[in-house]
Amino acid sequence: MKAAVLKAFGTPLSVEQVPDPVLGTGEVIVEVVAAPVLPYAREVFSGERRYMLDLPAIPGCAAIGRVLETGPDATRLNAGDWVLCDPTVRSRDGGLTPDITLQGWSARGPGGMLLQRYFRDGPFAEQIRVPTENAVPIGQIDAKDSSAWCALVTLLVPYGGLRAMDLKAGETLLVSGATGNFGSAAVATALAMGAGRLVAPGRNRNMLDDLVRRFGNRVRPVILTGDADVDLATMKAAAAGPIDAVLDLLPPEVSSRVVRTAVMTVRPYDRVVLMGGVGMLGGDDLALPYPWIMRNLVTIRGQWMHDPSAITGMASLIHAGLLDLGQFDIVEFPLERVADAVAHAAANPQGFKLTVLRP
Repeated sequence: MKAAVLKAFGTPLSVEQVPDPVLGTGEVIVEVVAAPVLPYAREVFSGERRYMLDLPAIPGCAAIGRVLETGPDATRLNAGDWVLCDPTVRSRDGGLTPDITLQGWSARGPGGMLLQRYFRDGPFAEQIRVPTENAVPIGQIDAKDSSAWCALVTLLVPYGGLRAMDLKAGETLLVSGATGNFGSAAVATALAMGAGRLVAPGRNRNMLDDLVRRFGNRVRPVILTGDADVDLATMKAAAAGPIDAVLDLLPPEVSSRVVRTAVMTVRPYDRVVLMGGVGMLGGDDLALPYPWIMRNLVTIRGQWMHDPSAITGMASLIHAGLLDLGQFDIVEFPLERVADAVAHAAANPQGFKLTVLRP
């Protein structure tokens, strides 16, 4: 089969012929129909992100495809089924704390790297081998819509955080990083889940205006000034009432002070979920005040990716018409132009922009 191979960080991807994946017990072979190219893929492939990925490898992070072959433990999947290839691979012997690798992308700790030795190759290829549980059915879709369904990969990240905080219909949510790729997806997802009001802070006025245009006055935009006291007051005022939850999705280059200000808007007795990359490239710690957390009974939780059942829930929101994939502008590239796809994704990191490989 044809695949794009990353041989060393900082070197171009090489499109070449590689052996087809071989099916084993507990695995599924999937024909890759469409694979998203994330806006920060160039930072991963250059090594700038410092992601744990054992090279050489076929990279990528998730795909939409059709089942080709299943192992003997698959009782419901059939050849031809449309699935999302979930990149979050968990060790099966991990009990309550499984090791995790993101297939084709990164790993969490030494155990994740051990797991990655086998499930290393991602979806920038014509076929991919995934654990049976990672080939998640998404229902019948039209083949021409497969690129749009790649938006699942972006939407599922904030959806994992929103499920972790148990967002309830009618609640007021603040999305820290609302103008970014994952942040704007969080806005769309939270509103589809029934958020009553959504505070959207950011510095990009055009993107904030676009969020209001797309979703109406449930979105309350806030232009950040960089002055923590002013921004804290402005975000609280925009909510026009208590802020029930905060979801942070800010990227690594943002100062932890921005996160801290957003976190401290949450009302007493409520919750914060951290999913961004702040601090991954160095910088100050979050340094939240102990007395404020304790006396206000605030719950702060970290969340990496999403639980396995989130994919079925997200697919249901889309099939029900509660979340419109038509919001995404899609540009497709053949596998032979993977370098152009990576460059295009980097140049178009805004929300609702989707770069897709079509192997």
